[in-house]
Amino acid sequence: MKPSDSTDLLLRLEELNGIGISLSLQKDTPRLLETILVAAKKITNADGGTLYSVDLEEKSARFEILRTDSLGIAFGGTTGTEIPFPPVRLYNSSGEPNNTTVVAYSVLQDETVNIADAYMADGFDVSGTKSFDRKTGYHSQSFLTVPMKNHENDIIGVLQLINAKDRNTGTIVSFSEADQQLVESLASQAAVALTNRQLIDQLENLFESFISLINAAIDDKSAYTGGHCQRVPALTMMLAEAADEEAEGPLADFSMSDKDRYELKIAGLLHDCGKVTTPVHVVDKSTKLETIFDRIDLLDTRFEIVRRDAEISMLRSKLADPDNRNGGWRQAEQEYELRRRCIDEDRAFLRFANIGSESMRTEDQERVREISRTYRWRDPSGHDCDFLTENELNNLTIRSGTLTSDERQIINRHIDVTIAMLESLPWPSHLRNVPEYAGGHHERMDGKGYPRGLKGDQMSVQARVMAIADIFEALTARDRPYKKGKGLSDSLRILGNFRLNGHIDPDLFDIFIKQKVYARYAERFLDSDQLDDVDVTLIPGVSF
Repeated sequence: MKPSDSTDLLLRLEELNGIGISLSLQKDTPRLLETILVAAKKITNADGGTLYSVDLEEKSARFEILRTDSLGIAFGGTTGTEIPFPPVRLYNSSGEPNNTTVVAYSVLQDETVNIADAYMADGFDVSGTKSFDRKTGYHSQSFLTVPMKNHENDIIGVLQLINAKDRNTGTIVSFSEADQQLVESLASQAAVALTNRQLIDQLENLFESFISLINAAIDDKSAYTGGHCQRVPALTMMLAEAADEEAEGPLADFSMSDKDRYELKIAGLLHDCGKVTTPVHVVDKSTKLETIFDRIDLLDTRFEIVRRDAEISMLRSKLADPDNRNGGWRQAEQEYELRRRCIDEDRAFLRFANIGSESMRTEDQERVREISRTYRWRDPSGHDCDFLTENELNNLTIRSGTLTSDERQIINRHIDVTIAMLESLPWPSHLRNVPEYAGGHHERMDGKGYPRGLKGDQMSVQARVMAIADIFEALTARDRPYKKGKGLSDSLRILGNFRLNGHIDPDLFDIFIKQKVYARYAERFLDSDQLDDVDVTLIPGVSF
């Protein structure tokens, strides 16, 4: 070996060592594949190359990355351009090994194939190569095809290099023995790096699929919260990205790496995982009297009993004077009719009160109490009772929504359960903030939120982002038990008031409005009848 050859080999070995380190640091699979091929081309000074992934179940080798420098061809990887070639079949239509194709042969025989001149190669079908050359004017000559094996000795890919170039003259030469050894070493390192990346990707996919499974179970529990666990994370990421893009103002220094984005994404997906323990009849409580069923029907039955009692009283009056000698029949009928109308009106009113609203008037609450005092009925045991039980009275006078204070506590407890569940998990370092992000979406800037009463400076930006996302999703949601989804302008007006009363982060609110995050969310998730022309000047709290 000449001294110059020895020096060149040493430099390439050092380069190979650096490539190995680079491969171990690469986190993105397409970029990793591209790095492998580019590195192999560099250390062999090859003009072109292809990296294939091998699927033994499908019995094929699929093109992943393709590069030919002299033709300016770059497919796959970070280019975003799909490779227009079908996979290489490892077996023919008769099920016999496809040993006439170089890539298939390398996989099936677990061998490196080093061809000095493709046009002179015996035993291999190079018709595809010749066709490519005719169409492009290229001349494919030297080939080096190396299988890539993982830690279980399974072939997971193939690295194929084309047309090695002399480093001094640039002429096409065959791949040397040193080239082959270097590429085989690189293929081994690359296979380890690729396998590790694939294992991590598989674990992350499994983890996210499990989260999706939990969320699907939560959303499926209730027709009224279906989709909430998908919409809040989406809006969270929209607002966080907008904050990351902000170049001036209080949040100009806020930025997110890919790891930060993934961490926030996971937190968003898990922000309501505690709802898995929330009783369905509370989550689904669409009327004030609903438990396992809507008890308004029981009140209807009592009203019917009261009406029949009034009718029986009228009929008894008539029986007491069968010939109507005193003319009392008309009065009894009038009293009965008046009583019946009152019963029907009060019955209709309680049915209306049972629906629930965003704010029940004080006079309507008092009317419910008056109805309970006015009517009497005998229960199945024969006891004389108030018309409404204490529980029914408390439910029918709920001021806002359909939940009692106790039921709201049950709903609110989901965040305590969420935090407990998430803090019990052994999070890796890049996900250690998930419990804090997910557990803070019901806190307020003024410290009046729950469960920990944190103030704004005690919360991360990410938790404050999630709080806004959770509120805006709830305002616009079409599937709540007692209300329709609000329109866009109305929702922004309410959100602006939240900004003024210390509920949400004012700086994030400004970004939400200024960068029209609400518009992107609305276009994706709101119904057409919720969309209207937003006049920013009418939104409370807008300060720009």
